[in-house]
Amino acid sequence: MNPSLYFTSDYSQKQFHCHEQTQLNYSKSAFANFIKARFPQLNENSKIAYTELNQIRIAYIQSTLESEFGTLNKLEQHVVSTLHSSSPIQVRIEEEKKPTYAQKLADGVARFGGSWTFIISFGIFIAIWIIANAYLFLRYAFDPFPFILLNLILSCIAAIQAPIIMMSQNRQEEKDRERAKQDYMINLKAELEIRLLHDKIDHLIINQQHALFEIQSIQMDMMNEIIEHLHKPTT
Repeated sequence: MNPSLYFTSDYSQKQFHCHEQTQLNYSKSAFANFIKARFPQLNENSKIAYTELNQIRIAYIQSTLESEFGTLNKLEQHVVSTLHSSSPIQVRIEEEKKPTYAQKLADGVARFGGSWTFIISFGIFIAIWIIANAYLFLRYAFDPFPFILLNLILSCIAAIQAPIIMMSQNRQEEKDRERAKQDYMINLKAELEIRLLHDKIDHLIINQQHALFEIQSIQMDMMNEIIEHLHKPTT
């Protein structure tokens, strides 16, 4: 191993390849104040690896979240952990355990009870019932006016159908809550990644400015040498 190709990090005292080397270059920012408070051994000229700089950024974001929202809940901790591992947030709302027969039945009843098919078919059934008992079987009507048996059937259907539909709605509400949690985590991670991108862009701009200043300084030195050479008297 060629020692000239490696450097020792001021953050972890570990050795990294030179192409991973970078500097903090945060002289005036909240991030700089965080580094001074959390890592007093570092300054804007400290040499660290890119991976370590990302770890410090994520720690800063987590500290910012805690200062804004208090103690992080499980969802926010999960989002921060995905930033650490650079893994996407898995959306597994539909990948639940298979519904039971009763749950399938409740969903089917809810779908049918809330459709035009149910309204039309039930309206036809009631119309046939009334016509049959009021006109066709007037002498031998099995449910004459005021249609007490029909009212009993309608009451039983309503009493049974209502809790079944509520069971289906409760399951749907659970799915909606899970979707809301997933949307919250995805939006929070997107916001945090945008913050990271802003920090990285600022870091690149500062590094480029330092490089440009160095180039300009070298160019000025070269120009001064050329001017001095031109003004020297020829012998």
